[in-house]
Amino acid sequence: MKKEFSSAKELHHYIASAIAIYDQAEANAIGFIILNHFNISRTDVLSDKKISFSQNEKLEEIITRINQHEPVQYILGETTFYGLKFIVSPAVLIPRPETEELVDLIIQDNRDKKNLKILDIGTGSGCIPVSIAKNLQSAEVYAMDISKEALAVAKENSWLNDVTINFLEQDIIQDSTFKISSSGDKHNLDIIVSNPPYVRETEKKEMQKNVLKFEPSQALFVPDDNPLLFYEVILDFATKHLCHEGKCYFEINEAFGEEMKILMTRKGFWQVKIISDIHGKNRFAVGELIR
Repeated sequence: MKKEFSSAKELHHYIASAIAIYDQAEANAIGFIILNHFNISRTDVLSDKKISFSQNEKLEEIITRINQHEPVQYILGETTFYGLKFIVSPAVLIPRPETEELVDLIIQDNRDKKNLKILDIGTGSGCIPVSIAKNLQSAEVYAMDISKEALAVAKENSWLNDVTINFLEQDIIQDSTFKISSSGDKHNLDIIVSNPPYVRETEKKEMQKNVLKFEPSQALFVPDDNPLLFYEVILDFATKHLCHEGKCYFEINEAFGEEMKILMTRKGFWQVKIISDIHGKNRFAVGELIR
């Protein structure tokens, strides 16, 4: 391996060239992520800033692991999401850009509302509730997950980003109990958000090795014969716990936009909207519960 690099651009070129398993655009993007970890910014690369780089051995290890299909975010132990830093591990899914769009939708829809009670179901890394709590600062935010390991990561991320989240270890399919007030009133949530497992088993063949080999399967996959399993359970939960005009926000499988609209309408939700992501794919479902 070359031992000296005179500029940030030269170092970035070396990294992108050494990453053999991705196309050039993806390798370039990963190169920027790696350099940012070493406190070398994209601007440093674009301006061809002169640098003194001495962590060759660590860089070599990172590139080797990437070429074995390990996600760069797990290697570095961190990622960015909605402008915030998050710790990630193989116990949680790596946050996706589509989920940033979901978070932004919620924040923009509710920016002028105060004292909202919000629950994220299947929180994983905590990227959704942490980002919401950071931007809707009067909100009371709850986060639920079946995985003790995922909740440990999510708690670290709440501390890292200096927000208060109320965490619950719970299996939404087995246990629909939830209470946030002593009054006994069940209808006390304003928003329920979820990015639940929605990838069908048959879709595995279309997925990259780095996802299949390293990311937690229980957070990804649903049976082919029941692809809306989690949405149906969460909607039943929502009818018990959302207030009048409370809303559900979901990230969904692009193949089931119409089915989600029908399901949400059947469960008593009004003004159900299926919203496309930046790539034009049906990616989000939003509905309001009228009591």
